[in-house]
Amino acid sequence: MAKYLNPKADLTFKKIFGEHPNLVISLLNALLPLKDDECVESIEYWPSEKIPRRTQAEKDSIVDVCCHDNKKREFIVEMQMTWTEAFKKRVLLNASKAYVAQSEVGEAYQLLQPVFALNFVNAPMNIGADGYYHHYQLVHQEKSDEVIDGLQLVFIELPKFQPHSFAEKKMQVLWLRFLTEINEKTLEAPEELLENPEVSEALKIVEVGAYTPEEMRAYDKFWDNIATRKTELYDYEQKIRQLEGQKLETARKLKALKVMPVKQIAEITGLTEEEMEAL
Repeated sequence: MAKYLNPKADLTFKKIFGEHPNLVISLLNALLPLKDDECVESIEYWPSEKIPRRTQAEKDSIVDVCCHDNKKREFIVEMQMTWTEAFKKRVLLNASKAYVAQSEVGEAYQLLQPVFALNFVNAPMNIGADGYYHHYQLVHQEKSDEVIDGLQLVFIELPKFQPHSFAEKKMQVLWLRFLTEINEKTLEAPEELLENPEVSEALKIVEVGAYTPEEMRAYDKFWDNIATRKTELYDYEQKIRQLEGQKLETARKLKALKVMPVKQIAEITGLTEEEMEAL
């Protein structure tokens, strides 16, 4: 019986999708909002100098694979193990850089090709939208069928994914099941995953026996870094909640004392007039 590693880790994710073009092609075609005649047929990985630089915190919690296809479309695939609202702007910035990097002096603008950012998020995004699949692009506010092609951002909330049917978008379901169900606790891979050639190949890549002791130490260190990062985020959120609680209590006391107008209290504490009315 095979033992598996978690495919979401830096080491395993990059081995699967950063070293096997056929697997990242299958992933892109399954998860991106491409039309039938827009399928990815071949890819080349970006050289290391082209990949966006990251802060230490991002290195500890984000895994990425970058490539372009024969049509010169650019693809950034990321696994984000933690989430803050700032990540949206980071994804937009990196996708925009990839778009701008295509331009050379004197070239026609119509030669610019789309950039797709496919982001797997292993934490709730709290964006107030139902479902696990979130697709962003530039559209006319009133006529959503009018699109400015260029940047397309896809965020997939892995904790929200629930496989309901194999009849619709089967490969999307299979890849997401692979990413959410396979880990160190997996005793036996689901038959549906083993029967699919691409996913079955990915399963062999994450078998424990395929890794050296040095790679296993790097794998364990990745998860240690993730645990540290999550702890830091939790502590930060707790401090923010504490400060917000203190701010509300200060505003409540000032309002009760009637020493100044409510509008002035709102300005001092940073609360809105609506929040002041609710106190």
